[in-house]
Amino acid sequence: MAVSEAAQAGTTMSDRIRNEAILAGLLLAFGLFILPVAIYFVGQQIIGEYEGNGAVGLVLALWSALVRADGVAWILVLSPYLVIQLLRLTWKIWRWA
Repeated sequence: MAVSEAAQAGTTMSDRIRNEAILAGLLLAFGLFILPVAIYFVGQQIIGEYEGNGAVGLVLALWSALVRADGVAWILVLSPYLVIQLLRLTWKIWRWA
């Protein structure tokens, strides 16, 4: 019986890892492709026109900064995943207290 429970726990752990990897991949894609375009359009409304080549110019500038290992660019791209992790941590602490 204990072997069966261990096997089920292993399957559950691999499912959790797989689900977390899918979530991380989707949120990374969001941070790479959708978030910069959203920032461009919001910035256009608040600040005005971007000096580069529009939304594509901003996305390319961000990707270039990622290649140069610019910390701010990496934080921006990873921010959707980091926000989810912060919310999870806050929820666990709130439930624990």
